[in-house]
Amino acid sequence: MLKILKNLISGKPANAATDVPASATIPAAVTANTVVSVADSVASEIDINAASSILVNAYCTCAQLPPLNFPHKLNNQRDMSDPELHGHLQGFIGYVLNRGDGQMTHQRYHVMRHIQRVQQHLSLWIDESQLDAFSDWAVVANAIAFMPDGDIRDTHGYVLLAATDGGIETGATIPYPALAWQRKARTDTLLAEMGIELPSHLPPLVSEAELQLRPATEILGRALALYIVALRAESVATHQPIPAHELTERFPQVHAWLSPNEREFLETDEPAEDILPQFAWRYESLYVLEWVLGLQDELPFADAICDVPLTARTMMNLDFEAAMSKAKTRPASQLLDALDLHYRLHWLVRQTRMKEGTLPLNLDAGVIYERHYALNWLVNFENAAWDEVDTPT
Repeated sequence: MLKILKNLISGKPANAATDVPASATIPAAVTANTVVSVADSVASEIDINAASSILVNAYCTCAQLPPLNFPHKLNNQRDMSDPELHGHLQGFIGYVLNRGDGQMTHQRYHVMRHIQRVQQHLSLWIDESQLDAFSDWAVVANAIAFMPDGDIRDTHGYVLLAATDGGIETGATIPYPALAWQRKARTDTLLAEMGIELPSHLPPLVSEAELQLRPATEILGRALALYIVALRAESVATHQPIPAHELTERFPQVHAWLSPNEREFLETDEPAEDILPQFAWRYESLYVLEWVLGLQDELPFADAICDVPLTARTMMNLDFEAAMSKAKTRPASQLLDALDLHYRLHWLVRQTRMKEGTLPLNLDAGVIYERHYALNWLVNFENAAWDEVDTPT
């Protein structure tokens, strides 16, 4: 990284309190008058007035950061508890989208996705002699760096997105934690053994170090909401409508967990036929949440719909308040394994549709979509509320 970045160092910027170049359009990040220490970091500072000093902004997806075991001066550090960080990251995404011709490319998309996963933002001064040490730290923190010239660089200093033309340097790669790469490799191997070959360019997904799993109580509340709307849709579709008020009277707790779209659906006395499948299919999302909460023993391969009577009965017989008091989730590794698998299966579904082909192994496209949707919600993909969850592949 030292050789790659050495040409960036041209001395102290005109305004030492600014941690982004004047050409950037992202919101100002932090100012130098607030200095925060990273736990167990090297307690030594550098001369920011020296010609060899450089100001770096690191955008890290890992929740727990490694210590800064090299000389530096920390401008500031903040995580998602800072109410201003979300807006700053949105501004950074806008900066990414406005580089060059603004056309969405594979690389630009994944830079944007990295920013959406950021959990820690650090602004720090380092000396050019410490660039290799910073690079080693960035690998563990899974960070990309915003440099004084406006370029965005990967953990090894290669340009992911050039400030001038949005170009990418040969060798630049979006960073992912080692566990994410290992999980991708396992999924690829599993599917290959089943006769499904996937392209190598499909990226890893979120890993344990980056995970922002929703609380178990929120998951259980969401499960109750899905049960109520799926049961209502099923009853209307089979011409045996159960009035919505009867369902909500039986489970009054559901009012606190309904999404806006679900609430509107339940408040509609005679819902349109074309909207019923959307809510009836939520049994599949419900089954995933029941599995995550340990209410179902396994998540079978996605070649058939779930056992709907079992899924409904599980919620119907649940003592909701008691379940809330002891709700817990499966180990994160199991959830992330499921997400990785269904993301790749969903990519296969979409590619097969575009080519007007037939899915292998009797895969069920509807089941895969609902599972991917529920799993993305579970891991806070793009911090989206239930109605706004996306499932890009």
